[in-house]
Amino acid sequence: MEKLKKGLDYTGKVIRSVYPNKAIVECEGEKIAVKGAMKGQTVKFRLSKVRNGRCEGKLVEVTERSTIETEEPFCPHFELCGGCTYQRLTYDNLLKLKAEQVKDILDGCLDYDYEFMGIAASPNEKAYRNKMEFSFGDSCKDGELTLGLHKAGSFYDILQITDCKITNDDYNTIVKYVVELCRKWKLDYCHKMSHVGYLRHLLIRRAATTGEILVNLVTTSQWPGRVMIPNTENIDFADNPERADVVYDDDEAVFLSELKDGLLNLNLNGSIVGLLHSTNDDPADAVKADRIDVLKGKDFFFEEILGQIFKITTFSFFQTNSFGAEVLYSIVRDFVGNTKDKNVFDLYSGTGTIAQIIAPVAKSVTGVEIVPEAVESAKMNASLNGLDNCKFICGDVLKVLDELKDKPDIIVLDPPREGIHPKAIDKIINYGVDTIVYVSCKPTSLARDLEIFNANGYKVVKAKCCDMFPWTVHVETVCLISKV
Repeated sequence: MEKLKKGLDYTGKVIRSVYPNKAIVECEGEKIAVKGAMKGQTVKFRLSKVRNGRCEGKLVEVTERSTIETEEPFCPHFELCGGCTYQRLTYDNLLKLKAEQVKDILDGCLDYDYEFMGIAASPNEKAYRNKMEFSFGDSCKDGELTLGLHKAGSFYDILQITDCKITNDDYNTIVKYVVELCRKWKLDYCHKMSHVGYLRHLLIRRAATTGEILVNLVTTSQWPGRVMIPNTENIDFADNPERADVVYDDDEAVFLSELKDGLLNLNLNGSIVGLLHSTNDDPADAVKADRIDVLKGKDFFFEEILGQIFKITTFSFFQTNSFGAEVLYSIVRDFVGNTKDKNVFDLYSGTGTIAQIIAPVAKSVTGVEIVPEAVESAKMNASLNGLDNCKFICGDVLKVLDELKDKPDIIVLDPPREGIHPKAIDKIINYGVDTIVYVSCKPTSLARDLEIFNANGYKVVKAKCCDMFPWTVHVETVCLISKV
């Protein structure tokens, strides 16, 4: 490592891509981890960290493209917003890259043979997202108000979104109208450090099966009071020439009314069925609400997955790729196998989607989820689908498992990105079931948890990936784990 010095620029060849969006660069006989590079590229990087025989670099420039980068990026925001990383690849090559990354991770933690079944494609490569959370801000300090996504690598700067390709065009139309209206009213966004300002987020959800749309404007309670509105109606202010160009208004309701009328008059592919205004004064930069007011319509729509109906509210969890979710849950159902006369535990059950897909052919399904709203949605959705053999419990899996008297025959796991608490894994293992199906949105967390299962008499029988997020670095993985 003495050959390379921290802070200097070097050039090397990328010999391996590593999840999620990292690469191993070979340079002067050393191997350096560089974020944002891809196998086959030649890159210039700045050595940023050297510690315990490991070194990391920051990508400066791609000096030579990989041979698999054959496509022109199709989005005007490519490389600016940091969302879609792989637009220079064909979709087939993207799938191969993701599958290769996951298999490398699994092979690194499994010292025995298992069946790797590759990766299932998303039914839609573009316009697949059914939910987007946009932020208000500016693209540079004291710049014009923007509404969009964070610039790549920036905590503060917000890129104005005009033509996002992984959403339906309705999203772009709505964003354009909302930001123009807020600029007209000269409204300011809530600044992250001072927590002063009115505008925070715009949350849009669109049902893939019906085209129904929910629009939710999230603001603070800091309505600015007297605001200036351009005088577009040629009102005569002869008694006060200084007011000839503006009309003053103190009422937040007037702004929200104009927002509502304007949105409802937009020319959209789908139809807006609910307009909401949420107030959030929490300093944390999270999309949530202290209060929700329905300006027009309702606060939900229905989505259909594999023949089951699900009620989706503005903040409820649901897979962001509806048609991709059908593919994912089909894999899960296949891995679970025969559930007739069997009790199934669906741990980290969210809104109960997996539970309700399994329930029609199971003796019973018990879902455990820590988010109260998700549990209430799960109960409601089970009722909508006429399922009386589903039970949903609100609480931490780690604690709830101590309270459950029922014993499972099969366990399905779909934890958050950080994976399962080690003590919860011990409790799951103690049930001694023959079949566990693990659904993971982060293969590195999955690998860590699999090592614990492996050490306690379980082995992975087969694994399959599912591309729920085309063009991004993210991938879902499903593993069938059996007791040896």
